[in-house]
Amino acid sequence: MRSDGAIRRLTLSAPCENRFVLTRYPIVAESDHEIQNPTSEEKLVLLGRRLRLGPESRVLDIASGRGGPALVLARTFGCRIDGIEIAPEFHAVAVDRAKERALSKLVSFRLGDALREELAPGEYDAALCLGASFVYGSLADTVETLMPAVKPGGHVVVGEPFWRRHPLPDDYEDRGAPFTTLTDTVVIFETSGLPVVSVIASSEDDWDRYETLHWRACEEWLAANPDNPDVPLVRSRHERSKRTYLRHGREYLGWAIFVGWKPKPDDAP
Repeated sequence: MRSDGAIRRLTLSAPCENRFVLTRYPIVAESDHEIQNPTSEEKLVLLGRRLRLGPESRVLDIASGRGGPALVLARTFGCRIDGIEIAPEFHAVAVDRAKERALSKLVSFRLGDALREELAPGEYDAALCLGASFVYGSLADTVETLMPAVKPGGHVVVGEPFWRRHPLPDDYEDRGAPFTTLTDTVVIFETSGLPVVSVIASSEDDWDRYETLHWRACEEWLAANPDNPDVPLVRSRHERSKRTYLRHGREYLGWAIFVGWKPKPDDAP
C-alpha cells in the first residue's frame, strides 16, 4: 500500500520515466518491510485459504513490490505466482528473496509497468493488487482490468484504504485522498459484477507495524546519508507521514483486503 509516503507511491498520469522518480521515499521508507501493507503473514495465509489456493493454482500479483505476499502464498500453498513490479529496487529484492527461500520455481517477478501489460483472458485463478489500485487509476478501474484475467470461479483481490468514519477533520492533511467508506468500497466491486465474499481488515497492530517501520528506516537512512541530494524530500515526506498518522490516520483510515468472486456463467444471477 504505500502510505502518504506509501499510499500513492506512483501516479497514473505521470509518464513511465517520471513514475520511477516518485519512488525514492518509499524505497527508503520500506527498506525493512517484509510485507509492504498494513497486514500480517497470518492474514495473508487466511487470504490463501479463502481463495482455496493449492499447488494447481496460478496467481497474478500486480505491484508485487519486495515480494512479501507472493512468497508467503507460494510457500504456504505451493501455488504459482507471477508478479509485476515497476520499481527496480523492489523487484531486485523480490528476486533475491525468492532465490534465498528456494521459491524461484513457483514465483516469478517481472520488472515492468503493469498498466502497460496485456493480461491474457482467463489465465489466473486469482489476481491480486494489494495497496496499489493507483496503478490503474482507481479501485473501479483495477477491478475492471483484472476481472477478465481471472477464470470463472476465481477471485479478484484488492487491498484498499477506506475511511472508517465521517466527517473527516478539517485539518486532516490526507482528507482529499480518493477513498470511500467500507460499504461503498464493497459497492464498487459489486457494481462490476463481483460479489465480495471476504474482507480481511487491518488491526491497529498491523498499522503500527507498517507505519513505524517507515519511521525507523527513514531516521536511519537520514543519519547515514546527510549529504544525499534526496535528504530534503525524504525528510519532508517522512515528517508529514508520521504527523498525519499520529494526528488522524490511526483513527480515521482503515485498510482491508477485499475478495471479489467471479461467478461461473451458470452461477451468475
